[in-house]
Amino acid sequence: MSAGAASAAVLEHPLWDDVDNSVDGARLPGQRTALRSVPASGKTDDGSENPLRLGRKTRLRLLAAVQALLADPSIGGLKDAPRLAAVILYAKSRAPQGRYNDLLTSIWVAELGRWMGVGESTVDRNVLAPMRKSDALHTKIVRDGKGHPTGLECLVMPLWNAHHGGGAGHPLALTAAELATLLRLCEALFGHGWAPKDKAPTPPGLLAARKGRGAATDRLGLLLMVLNTGSSGWLQLRGGSVKKREGRGAATMARLLGCSPAGGKKVLARLTEAGVAARGRKGTGTGMDGRGRVMVLPVARAYGRDLAVVEAAQSSEAVFSARPAGAGGDLASAVEAGALGASGESEAETASEAEIPARPAGAELHTVHASVVTPVVSPQLDCGSSGEGRGGEGRQPERVYVREDQAVDGETAAAKAGSPMVGGGPLRGEKPKKSPVDEREATRTAGPGAGGRPKAVSGGKAQQRRVGLPADLGLRVALRPVSWLWERLSGWQQDQVAAAAKAELSQLAGLGVTAERAPRLLADRLTGRLEETGGEALIKKPFGWLIGRGLVRRPSCTDRRCDDGTRLDTGGECGNCGNVVHIRRARRARTATEIDRELPHLGDEERRRALEERLREQAAAEAEDLVRRQEQTRAEKARRAAVRAADQERAEDERAAAAAAEMVRQALACEDCGQQQAGGMCEACGYRRRTETLTVETGLLAATWAAALDDRDDIDAVTAGVRASLEADIKHTQREFLDSVQPGELDTDTAGAASVLAFAALQTVEAALSDYRSDALGRLGRTEEAEAEASRAYKTEQGRRWFRHNPTGADAIAAATKAADAARERAAEYLLTTRLKQLREQTAARTEQAPAMPWTDRLPELAARPLDTDTAGAVIA
Repeated sequence: MSAGAASAAVLEHPLWDDVDNSVDGARLPGQRTALRSVPASGKTDDGSENPLRLGRKTRLRLLAAVQALLADPSIGGLKDAPRLAAVILYAKSRAPQGRYNDLLTSIWVAELGRWMGVGESTVDRNVLAPMRKSDALHTKIVRDGKGHPTGLECLVMPLWNAHHGGGAGHPLALTAAELATLLRLCEALFGHGWAPKDKAPTPPGLLAARKGRGAATDRLGLLLMVLNTGSSGWLQLRGGSVKKREGRGAATMARLLGCSPAGGKKVLARLTEAGVAARGRKGTGTGMDGRGRVMVLPVARAYGRDLAVVEAAQSSEAVFSARPAGAGGDLASAVEAGALGASGESEAETASEAEIPARPAGAELHTVHASVVTPVVSPQLDCGSSGEGRGGEGRQPERVYVREDQAVDGETAAAKAGSPMVGGGPLRGEKPKKSPVDEREATRTAGPGAGGRPKAVSGGKAQQRRVGLPADLGLRVALRPVSWLWERLSGWQQDQVAAAAKAELSQLAGLGVTAERAPRLLADRLTGRLEETGGEALIKKPFGWLIGRGLVRRPSCTDRRCDDGTRLDTGGECGNCGNVVHIRRARRARTATEIDRELPHLGDEERRRALEERLREQAAAEAEDLVRRQEQTRAEKARRAAVRAADQERAEDERAAAAAAEMVRQALACEDCGQQQAGGMCEACGYRRRTETLTVETGLLAATWAAALDDRDDIDAVTAGVRASLEADIKHTQREFLDSVQPGELDTDTAGAASVLAFAALQTVEAALSDYRSDALGRLGRTEEAEAEASRAYKTEQGRRWFRHNPTGADAIAAATKAADAARERAAEYLLTTRLKQLREQTAARTEQAPAMPWTDRLPELAARPLDTDTAGAVIA
């Protein structure tokens, strides 16, 4: 039975639907499961069965197999990429029979990388190597008859052990239909898609676009989530107590992947962003949100579940903060919660459902109070002091005597005579005409259609003030000391301060400060500047203070790593600043000595004034010298920039001229055969010229020992014999090539055939040149001059002082023989070089006497030259 037929057989029958009418996932006593048929939306767009619609037995069977595979000792300690590879190779195996060939999986490394969303190098380094080391995988490269690799055969050892030691009841012993179902499920989740010829294409999976770092983790996590999700679409969450910061969904993901809850939270967040998971809450009888749940959207869509509840829950999370479980005291009303959510609540108030548990369904409701409170400041500034809930206006707390003498209408002059530090809020039960929260809410959220317009700043961007610090961890650490000033900034000012802080962090990184230490240094700088100012309360203009004083570096010397006398890279005192202080003190002492010597009768006050005057004159002179040197530096920079620009312009002109000359050269015809657009020399003629040069060189090598150097006829005879021998070898090589090609194959490209034959001739001559050179050295090494040189070297080495006591000993003979051989080789090299030089000079002299004839004059001769029967129609000789 095929995989599709097996899946269809399972899906056609009713199954026990996991209808969750329980409390915390446990069924109530006496409760019976409801028997429901699968919804009729089980077909995909092409009419095939949806691979995500798994029957309960099939899903649990596949889940048990995958868990058993991942729990194997050889795989359990590996990272997520090798574990996902094991699952993929297991799904692609043909394991039911248990034979060796059925357990093998044939695949390419590149294809396995596409399945996992990583590259080939990552598969080789981080997947196959660790699996081989842990004995989880055995691989074998498959090659064809020519030795070329055609694939990689993989044997998953836990599967082998299951079939040869666990028996048919082992969880890994799946049937062919179950393995095909698992493979189709993997294709639907993260397959990379195929478009085979004469077959229907397989679309990419849901996470096919997720590649790079963490892709294997996300794909494995989604597969485990689907296998742990019933037909309701809700993921089966783990029970027990979990950390409030991560939440139950993250704890469930951590249990599935075997990682920490923080890591599971990140994976769940990525899957939610990818659109394959969503968070919701279980409904309660009171209408409040219940326990948080995670819905696997592909499974829910496959079973035709209604996603409106999940979408409403997701959209409401951005506006309403959850009520903590078991919270005591009065809680803000729904109106106040809406106002807080719209006016910029703190990070703790906008925590996700996984971070703050929902109020239990059985908790008693509190009385709804009037919405007259104002939003408080950020929780990180909470110190428990009275009067913190005074709003974001920064005003002083109201006093008891405020408006005591105010008239009924509240508009009298007495009311205006109150303390200027006090606002106009209600006191002692006075009811305002309109809630301040409602007024701020209307001011913030009013749009053009409501008669209002957001205040525009710098280019028409709407001010969107953020209460919390930036999301970037480095910026959050750096700006933590000035968080209260941050809240007082507008949206545009916050963007400017964040950009300035980021630029300062980049400068610190360029000064040798590590990326982990730079935010802490910037935070220490802001703390020190606040202490100098006297605290945040004394700063009237936060934006100007942050940009002009708080964030800027203040070097006390010329060292770029100095900040207020402290080295940024080491954290210690700046040595250069110490030198500057020492120099200034020495100058002051020297100036004081000069004044005492020149004006010994001055009093203390007059001496002090004279000292200060001279020091000011010296400082002014140094400032003038600094300005002069800066001007010189700027002039030198301008001169260098002008020189660089001139050099670049000249280089551009030279490149343009070279390109034009190259275009002209490429348009030239071949000098030998006249072929057009050959760059002055076509490929075949270039090979022929090199062959001719090497042929002449080979003849001269033979003439160095076989001919009399003063007899021109003898030299010509030797070179002619060498040329004839080489031409015979060339014809033999070309004939072998022509015999190896199909008849008429060279007729379509005559120029290409000519180039191939000319190159074959060149290779033949190059091989012969090496042989002739070795032969010439051997011949010249046996001449009288070489033998005499070897004899002298032999006697010289034998007569060394360390061999005088035994000149005929084995060591002396061996050393003398080695010296003689080296001298013979040097003599042969010298004789060859000298004779070749003499022969080349004679050849050059004869060449100058007979100038070359241009190719236009040689065309009739070339046209009349007969062709060989083997080369006719293939090459022009």
